[in-house]
Amino acid sequence: QVQLVESGGGLVQAGGSLRLSCAASGRTFTSYAMGWFRQAPGKEREFVAAMTWNGGSTRYADSVKGRFTISRDNAKNTVYLQMNSLKPEDTAVYYCAADRLPRFGGVVTTIGDDYDYWGQGTQVTVST
Repeated sequence: QVQLVESGGGLVQAGGSLRLSCAASGRTFTSYAMGWFRQAPGKEREFVAAMTWNGGSTRYADSVKGRFTISRDNAKNTVYLQMNSLKPEDTAVYYCAADRLPRFGGVVTTIGDDYDYWGQGTQVTVST
């Protein structure tokens, strides 16, 4: 069992930056791929970024590519999402998630239902 706790959300002006953290419990964290998703009011949950257990493969949504960076520190059981050049449309609740199944080809999945564990979410609000 893995428990995930996000932090680092808040209110920021457009063009600003935030770094989200997701602290994981459980010794098997280091073997899981990790992902970030977000859900804005009235919208479906969407994929943001993901990384394999060793950082060998990453993937980003087109809407955040070049602005967001996912990273992880397995020694600290933590995954991060650095968000730069934030836009009002980035406003959402951000969730981290863990995928315990190794994927064919060592790639990450962008499908939320493939992830087994989820955090409670952290609110990010970007003002104009």
